[in-house]
Amino acid sequence: MPGGGSDPERIGLSGLLDFRVSLEAFMSRPNPALAKAVPANAEHRYQVSRDDLPLSCPMPGMSLWNSHPRVYLPIVEDGGHVSCPYCSAEYDLAD
Repeated sequence: MPGGGSDPERIGLSGLLDFRVSLEAFMSRPNPALAKAVPANAEHRYQVSRDDLPLSCPMPGMSLWNSHPRVYLPIVEDGGHVSCPYCSAEYDLAD
């Protein structure tokens, strides 16, 4: 084709293999929409560890469709206890 473009009818075997590899890599990723999510704000008090930092409410793994915007909470700076300004959920740092 003029201008350096490729002819879509003549992709070639290597082009098809590259496409297949890209497609397989894309399809092998986990789908977050299918993961079982914990209901957001289902409890009022949560015990968290340093592995959960930085702490946000709602926490990762909670369903977000019926919750407030994600807000990050300064639990370490507040002495190991913090409350969410949106839903009043309380978080305690275990370690």
